[in-house]
Amino acid sequence: MTHARFTPLVQSLPATVPFVGPETQVRQRGVDFRARLGANESVFGPSPRAVAAMQAAAAEVWMYGDAESHDLRHALAQRHGVQPQNVLVGEGIDGLLGNLVRLTVAPGDAVVTSDGAYPTFNYHVTGHGGALHKVPFRDDHEDPAALFAKAREVGAKLVYLSNPDNPMGSWHSGSDILAAMADLPEDTLLVLDEAYVECAPRGTAVAVAPDDPRLIRMRTFSKVYGMAGARVGYALAAPELIAAFDKVRNHFGMNRIGQAGALAALADDDWLGQVQRDIAAARDRIGAIAAENGLSALPSATNFVAVDCGRDADFAKAMVDNLVELGVFVRMPFSTPQNRCIRISCGTAADLDILAETLPQALAAARG
Repeated sequence: MTHARFTPLVQSLPATVPFVGPETQVRQRGVDFRARLGANESVFGPSPRAVAAMQAAAAEVWMYGDAESHDLRHALAQRHGVQPQNVLVGEGIDGLLGNLVRLTVAPGDAVVTSDGAYPTFNYHVTGHGGALHKVPFRDDHEDPAALFAKAREVGAKLVYLSNPDNPMGSWHSGSDILAAMADLPEDTLLVLDEAYVECAPRGTAVAVAPDDPRLIRMRTFSKVYGMAGARVGYALAAPELIAAFDKVRNHFGMNRIGQAGALAALADDDWLGQVQRDIAAARDRIGAIAAENGLSALPSATNFVAVDCGRDADFAKAMVDNLVELGVFVRMPFSTPQNRCIRISCGTAADLDILAETLPQALAAARG
């Protein structure tokens, strides 16, 4: 054999990845970033209790993690007022999305998402041969009514909706999404990505019965809880759907250290509250820095802010490139008209001082 015998599907896929990581960019540039404000991590870090729990667990890292994530699942069930059978722990939302698509999408099956929404979901669908159908954002918000109408039109297996939304930071009330779900086709599963919901106003989460078969909700410890590197996410859904993941998931995919850290983080509401205040303050500061430079920040219910650069995608791309050259890692949306913006993650006061220093320089260079 002279080469690997890839499937026809794999041979048809482009050689791309959803995101180029900041470490890759650092290696390409040969210099580290001064401020890392592009990946929507929490620079405020995890709870000290979570750090201590992970340090203690490191001594036992010779053992595989609990394949059922028993303690964490039970703690999450108690937090959300559901049964452990409604909870699944996985390797971040990305890992959960991959397994969900593997469970439900066969080659040619229709899947609906928003144009410009989370690329990793599209990556999983394409990787399993699914047919992606997209609807545009409406006023910088994902459009539940349009998503559900498209799902009915194409007979979609899945429809993906993030609330709050990445990359714009916009959000819908949970009651509005619940009302829109009256038009969700009976045989379509709503994938509701709530990665940023702890950053959002009260009432953003959808209040549904835990056994409601119409949707699966996904949450993470990567954002407000400050544990992106530990890769811990979880899903809330009807027991029948949760149990089906056992047919395809990596049963030892959750490491012992991450499980211990997430369990401790979940119990530290004081730290959670402090980080939520830090995020709110950082959003305000980013908005103020944008305004000082004649730009406008969009309202955000996340740990990042979309800043409208006031022109087109080429200008926004120049802003991203210029900031990167000045040592500030940021990103931008992919689709028109959202790609008129740049996306800036919340940072420490020192990070945002650097942003205040470099943004006018990047803007002047982009204007030529």
